[in-house]
Amino acid sequence: MPDIQQIISDIQKMAVTFCLALSTGLIFYSLSMPAPYLMGSLFGVWAVGGAFAPLRAYLGVARWFHVPVIIGLSVLIGATFDTHLVSQIQQWWKSLIVMMLTTLIVCWLGYTVLTRYRGYDRRLAFFCCLPGGQAEALALARQLLGKDYVVALFHLVRVTIVFVSTPLLLAIFQGSDAVAQSNLTLTEMPSVFALSFHDILLFVAIAGAGLAIALMLRLPLPYLLGPMSLSMIVHLMGWAHLPRIHEFVILAQLAIGGAIGARLAQVAFSEVLSYLRDAIFNAVMIMGIYMLATWLMAALGEHVLLEIWLAFVPGGLYEVTLLSLIFGFDVAFVAFHHTVRIIPLFFALSWFGKHLPDEPVR
Repeated sequence: MPDIQQIISDIQKMAVTFCLALSTGLIFYSLSMPAPYLMGSLFGVWAVGGAFAPLRAYLGVARWFHVPVIIGLSVLIGATFDTHLVSQIQQWWKSLIVMMLTTLIVCWLGYTVLTRYRGYDRRLAFFCCLPGGQAEALALARQLLGKDYVVALFHLVRVTIVFVSTPLLLAIFQGSDAVAQSNLTLTEMPSVFALSFHDILLFVAIAGAGLAIALMLRLPLPYLLGPMSLSMIVHLMGWAHLPRIHEFVILAQLAIGGAIGARLAQVAFSEVLSYLRDAIFNAVMIMGIYMLATWLMAALGEHVLLEIWLAFVPGGLYEVTLLSLIFGFDVAFVAFHHTVRIIPLFFALSWFGKHLPDEPVR
């Protein structure tokens, strides 16, 4: 639990970060950019923090603020699951199989390239090549590795490229009308002030009870699986119909984009240039393979290309589901695929991360 001084420092950092994030988000929105608050906050915080070194100490989003945002977003993700989900899952088996096979391929290729051709230690290579589980990989890397900043760089580069490319793909494949519609969808979401007291209380109750149950059962990814699972059950049973909340979706974009921008601003490129090249190559390779799988599934005509891309691409569960919320895609389809992909990765991370030798491949 942070002390009072730490909380005051965190609030100061978040005040600066959110001012930059909201300002650039509004600029991006005025320019009709796709996902304006997400892209604007990321680029705004990153650019200003990178340009003005003294400002970097005043950038960041505290974990005690970021976690509740993630929990609330998980409740909204669960709320997208309805009574038709069971029949839908039965129709998703092809894409689930393709997605899992693609994940195995990218893990093997990434690990092989980093160990055999770039000389990485086996454990470091494993942490860097995982296509997902960013928060868990970083948390465990701090305990097991001396170069946890390399793992952070690899995952940040991958998530950032996904952030930047996906909204642009929306504009390329679906045109400016789709971008305008995605921004209009955001503004048409009901305001928090339009919610009844019952809905607000239910939202908080699902978030708190879901997290408590997940912690009690010691579930992996408790901030995600607990609130999301309980929200899914409540909505599948027809006991609640929580809407997407306009202000909260914007807040989630600012918090996630601003946090990533702040972390990127802290990276000294001169110190990690060689790692940066490897991280970019690894991210492009992963995305290229997933894009081939995406094209394969889109050719079957069951879903639009960008929706499959969001379900497949390892850009972070919270981040891609947020993008699917913004763009008006099937959030249940996207969230379910990422959940199926991330849970095995989490268990693999826990086991291989502790048992792989911390030495290069000979």
